[in-house]
Amino acid sequence: MRRPSPAQVEWVAPASAAARAGIIAGDRLVQVNGRTPRDYIDYRYFAAEGIVRLLVENPAGDRRRLLIEKPVDEDLGLRFTSDVFDGVITCGNRCAFCFVAQLPRGLRPSLYVRDDDYRLSFLHGNFITLTNLTAADRARIARLHLSPLYVSVHATDPSVREALFGRPTSDVVATMCALTAKGIEFHAQIVVCPGVNDGPHLEQTVQDLGALFPGVRSIGVVPVGLTRHRKRQPPLRPVTPRIARDLVGVVRRWQRQFLETLGTRLVFAADELYLASGVAVPGRSHYEGFPQLGNGIGCARLFLDGVKRMKPPSLECRMSVALVTGEMAAPLVEALAAGLAAGGIKAKTCVVENRLLGRQVTTAGLLAGRDVARALRQSGARADLVVVPGTAVREPEGFIDSMTLGELAKQVAMPVVAAAGPAQVGAILRRLAGGRGAR
Repeated sequence: MRRPSPAQVEWVAPASAAARAGIIAGDRLVQVNGRTPRDYIDYRYFAAEGIVRLLVENPAGDRRRLLIEKPVDEDLGLRFTSDVFDGVITCGNRCAFCFVAQLPRGLRPSLYVRDDDYRLSFLHGNFITLTNLTAADRARIARLHLSPLYVSVHATDPSVREALFGRPTSDVVATMCALTAKGIEFHAQIVVCPGVNDGPHLEQTVQDLGALFPGVRSIGVVPVGLTRHRKRQPPLRPVTPRIARDLVGVVRRWQRQFLETLGTRLVFAADELYLASGVAVPGRSHYEGFPQLGNGIGCARLFLDGVKRMKPPSLECRMSVALVTGEMAAPLVEALAAGLAAGGIKAKTCVVENRLLGRQVTTAGLLAGRDVARALRQSGARADLVVVPGTAVREPEGFIDSMTLGELAKQVAMPVVAAAGPAQVGAILRRLAGGRGAR
């Protein structure tokens, strides 16, 4: 077990127990009730009692002991710079489709972290492979009931899984079965690599996972992502529109099967498969509560529903907006532009080609600031406001190439904001309209 470092406080909730005790951002949490927490999970577990004794260290290295009384299970109100205090558990696999291995140098630093940490899976929905779990990890998952976990399965056939992961791996079905017996639930994903784990292999994987229901709560089928920077990696074929259409069709077949036998669709196709194939995005009820929203499954439906509910400002003066998007989401953003037109807003969609990572990468969340700037200049767009996808920007790092919104605004000589969806776009425009004479 790795030795944990003191947890550095990033933010303290106003009026919280920690704030009343005098803890401030920059302090470091050394001990909770005499124990050193490994991660945020330990912190919450150790601090759940009504009386909490803390050992806190300030940036100068001075330590002080604090006694806090609070209701049992109430959070102290601390957020840390990292949720793991002993370092992120990283991936030891050599996956043929590893996206991190396909990235060029010089991008946003966090993109290069190859995490495979069950704690981040529980806390944030990160997908893990289960290949690096120790006996102690499995015991802790069961003891603390760290559920659900999100697992990258890709294939249940050992030989196919070994080919995908680049090394021998443990029996993923046996591992999941042992943990489901302890009450742990999973959301699984299958990254489809045409010619490797599709066809009969994909059928076997879905059926094997379906047999673990209700321990397996959902299965996501997503296409492999390939950049133009693959180096000395096994050749892989992209998911073409035809393959995407076939995958949507087979997912529908599985959904009918599982609805009849299990009462749930269980398997869901990624938004990218619908958008690439031209098949209509299903309705809201199809997604059964959106269990894999963070995996890009159901976001398109929520976006389209958001367009219908959006309330754009009604303006006496004209306003122009440039809506930036990647190639995949262009039809969705066109629907947003049409919705804005109802409020007298002149909206133009600016579709950005991903030159940094390659034409096969079409998702808006992987746009580089330099490509956005180039596309805006080439389009000749002059707008009162440029709106970029919220998924493409992570503050304070900015776009994947580390260009910030401020730097982009200077390059294109237009105001730039990031918005997470239609509702946020509408809210931003209403605020802007407040100073321009809204009716």
